[in-house]
Amino acid sequence: MLDTLTHRWLKIPYTLNVRHNQRPKKSKVTLLFIHGIGNSGAAWNDVIDKLPSDIRIITIDLLGFGESPSPKWAVYSAKTQARSVLATLLKLRITTPIIVVGHSLGSLVAIEMATRYPLIINKLILCSPPLYDDSESRLPSADNLRRQLYIAATQHPDQFLRMAAFGVKYRLVNSAFNVTAENIDSYVATLSSMIINQTSLHDAYKLNVPTTIIKGTLDPFIVAKNFRKLSKSNSNIKVKTIIAGHEVRGSYIRPLVATIKNQLQEVSKPTKK
Repeated sequence: MLDTLTHRWLKIPYTLNVRHNQRPKKSKVTLLFIHGIGNSGAAWNDVIDKLPSDIRIITIDLLGFGESPSPKWAVYSAKTQARSVLATLLKLRITTPIIVVGHSLGSLVAIEMATRYPLIINKLILCSPPLYDDSESRLPSADNLRRQLYIAATQHPDQFLRMAAFGVKYRLVNSAFNVTAENIDSYVATLSSMIINQTSLHDAYKLNVPTTIIKGTLDPFIVAKNFRKLSKSNSNIKVKTIIAGHEVRGSYIRPLVATIKNQLQEVSKPTKK
């Protein structure tokens, strides 16, 4: 009852479970990692292992996933997730520039944060962002075909659970991927609010922070033409193509780590007077 009053009716955002919190004394920058749908902050472990130990690093579990709250009544929108991420950062008293690294769904949360809270976000690294054009009305189109697949998943959650179990069994997804009968409602609500009915592509055209998009040549969930349009329209956006699939695993990790290290060097450069 108190939880519903505080968060549903008084609109006070939840704070999220902080899964990893590396806190060196003299770090000049903070890396915030936001996982994809069905995952948790543990999805970034293999990446973090290859990063410097003198950098502040935070991973979180988004609302509805991992060990963060999963309220049944919540609208799992980008706005809701971004507000909870911000509340968590404020609780941690982050004072350094923030580089946000988001994967898939986490990329959409990162875009929302940079749109709503541009003063606290220094750079974005968006891994495999599922950005779809909602103005595209022709069928079939790359955007609409993917949207229809997601709609089918929300309409047949039992079938999706079987597919998820298959993906985990044969290691087709990140080892942190965990969609079960207990959390399928949060998964479906998130899929509907943030990916099927998204505004993220529209928001990305207006990003004012330096943004690197990483796309895999073998990724079936992205629409590459949308990235090309973005980079042509917004000089803040650069696109990096790698030989990889959708998940941050295997061949994805090395180029991602290189990109992060490059961005860390950019932020750490002394300011010219």
